[in-house]
Amino acid sequence: MVLAEAAGLPVPAAIALIAAGAAAASHLLSFPVVLGTAIIGMMLGDVLLFVLGRYTGWALLSFICSLSLNPETCILRSAESFYKRGRLTLLFAKFIPGVNTMAPPLAGSMKMKLTQFLQLDLAGASIYILAYTGVGYVFRDLVAQITRGVQSASHLFAEVVIAALVVYLVYRLVQYRRYRLLGVVPRVEVAELALRLASKEQKDIILADVRSHGYYDAGAARIAGSIRLEPNQLEEELKLLPKDKDIYLYCT
Repeated sequence: MVLAEAAGLPVPAAIALIAAGAAAASHLLSFPVVLGTAIIGMMLGDVLLFVLGRYTGWALLSFICSLSLNPETCILRSAESFYKRGRLTLLFAKFIPGVNTMAPPLAGSMKMKLTQFLQLDLAGASIYILAYTGVGYVFRDLVAQITRGVQSASHLFAEVVIAALVVYLVYRLVQYRRYRLLGVVPRVEVAELALRLASKEQKDIILADVRSHGYYDAGAARIAGSIRLEPNQLEEELKLLPKDKDIYLYCT
């Protein structure tokens, strides 16, 4: 389950880790084996996404985020974590829904060294796994009570879970459709914009580079005549833009 979650599947690895910690406290499982297995599973999934991110770039990130309610927010939120905290994001990314899956491929797409990724990801995975197995280990009696309660009311519990899943899936589909209808980003063809830039209309156009941090630095090449807008400081940047011009953006 840890491997599946690390590979991007919607699997509740935290619950599995809590249960494993409780089982280890009850001497049903070996605690070192639980930790070792979970860490290996998480590292395998993370390395897989790291390598895919390295060789597919933002194509993989776009695919992962396309499954979320708001793809733009999904990508920006993950990129923002790296922008603010750099590579140390890997130490706590597992605890943040959305960022946990995005962090390894994002690190790969940003060309982070594999050795550095492995060190930070191992530390982050160990913290995450120790935290949840530790909770299960310490509160084994509570976990056992919950388990017995679920078993004694298994039929009712199953019906409640199925009903909750159906309601959740319907909700997600409605929200997904709403964002798809209202959240479409208008786009322009490159050739069309090039013609506008070459014409007399050029004075009425602002072309802005809003590539995410990690793909842009002071010496990076950008389209001639464009300005740089920092995507993580848009509130301040927007105050400086004129209101009487057409603004075109290009991102990563």
